Amino acid sequence: MTTTFERPLDDILDRARWAPSGDNRQSFRFEIVDDGHVVVHAFDTRHDCVYDLDGSASQIALGALLETMRIAASVHRLRLDVTRRAEAAMNAPLVDVRLVADASVEPDPLASFIESRTVNRRPLQRRPLTAVERNALMASVGDDYDVVWREGNARRRVASLLFKSARLRLTMPEAYLVHRDAIEWGATFSNDRVPEAAIGLDPMTARLMRWVMQSWGRVHFFNRFLAGTWTPRLQLDVLPALMCAAHFVLVAKRPAEGIDDFIAGGRALQRFWLTADQLGLQLQPELTPLIFARYFRTRLTFSKTDGMTRDAGRIATLLEAEVGKAAAESAVFMGRVGAGNAAKSRSLRLPIERLMVGNPTRRD
Repeated sequence: MTTTFERPLDDILDRARWAPSGDNRQSFRFEIVDDGHVVVHAFDTRHDCVYDLDGSASQIALGALLETMRIAASVHRLRLDVTRRAEAAMNAPLVDVRLVADASVEPDPLASFIESRTVNRRPLQRRPLTAVERNALMASVGDDYDVVWREGNARRRVASLLFKSARLRLTMPEAYLVHRDAIEWGATFSNDRVPEAAIGLDPMTARLMRWVMQSWGRVHFFNRFLAGTWTPRLQLDVLPALMCAAHFVLVAKRPAEGIDDFIAGGRALQRFWLTADQLGLQLQPELTPLIFARYFRTRLTFSKTDGMTRDAGRIATLLEAEVGKAAAESAVFMGRVGAGNAAKSRSLRLPIERLMVGNPTRRD
């Protein structure tokens, strides 16, 4: 059923909440000033998420949110004027968004795919992308970005890269805390987390992991003495990496140097992702190699566990060997794409009332 809204702003915000964010954290709140002005209160998760150590991941998510608002506004022939308040803290950006009537604005066809766009962590078809699909995806990101494709036999090397990167992800206590809080066990859908049915494990492994992840002690014992990372890595990383049309890296032509660059990268990413959905393609993020490589390059400490920085350096070397040094250093996003059945389980979103200023911005 199509929802009827009294004013364009309500429709725009209702669609905007479907923008992607890490682990479905929805790291933003809306403050309505008037019918044509809303302030986006964003917050990053650097204090409790190892994957967002310097806030860049949340800034990319903010960019995806703003691009979703732009696309939604176009349906109403409205232009978005966006201004980030320079005085706001970097870990809590404030963005003024004004809706301006503009007859030259054409409805963006991507608006129809805002709510259906999702993550698919299951194996996809291996058929190559068609020329039409590839050209549409590359055109979607605009003139400031390139797309590096890894296809054919390169899928095996990417699978190996992801397998090694997943070892870091699954053996550091800092990541365990993120995974523990991000998964809603026993769920097919979740309003504010990732449901168990969507994470990509078979039912038996999922039940085992649910028990193991009740404490870090269990995780550590399982990993050290029972080769506990092997099955999750094979199911969550290797098999999906092999079963897809292609892996892609979204690369900025000018390396990102601050919050505005990462916001711009998020806007390009959302256009790419919505275009994939428009083409009937499925997508899964593969961000950990980029994250660990960037932490190594910038000498950011991300774990208290001995050897993790060294291992991140190995990931950085493998990533550069696969996509090139320049692309590795300017990469904004990495993922896989391919044809396949739509995901049967997915993350939903909080109702719009919960996303207004004054509601909690952290998980319990």
